[in-house]
Amino acid sequence: MFLVDTNIWLEELLEQDRSKEVSDFLSRIPSDQLYISDFSYHSIGVIFSRLKKMNVFTVFTEEVLLDSGVNLVRLAPAGMIAIPGLCKEHGFDFDDAYQYAIAEAYGLDIVSFDHDFDRTGRGRKEPGDIGM
Repeated sequence: MFLVDTNIWLEELLEQDRSKEVSDFLSRIPSDQLYISDFSYHSIGVIFSRLKKMNVFTVFTEEVLLDSGVNLVRLAPAGMIAIPGLCKEHGFDFDDAYQYAIAEAYGLDIVSFDHDFDRTGRGRKEPGDIGM
């Protein structure tokens, strides 16, 4: 089961250089094995609001969360207590620490283009690394 980081979703949504790799990954893995944090979801909303493309956010919500069944997960307030320690231990910023804490709490593999996760025992995978 995979926690899909914000940068992976944005790669496809913004049709960036590696969007084909992301699209192939998302089509290979059953959606019930994919997870998105509430932080990622809200960040995507903020980005598309700034780009004045809220229609893309609406389609993303409908297709990814409502229709396909990708799992939306969050940290309860008690889980947030670990964030400062993760920031210090791994040199994370808040969003990386939050994603890492989610992965730990739910036992998920992190799928990300962010090399910051490479400094941890949990590590990360890129979409092209994951086969079915």
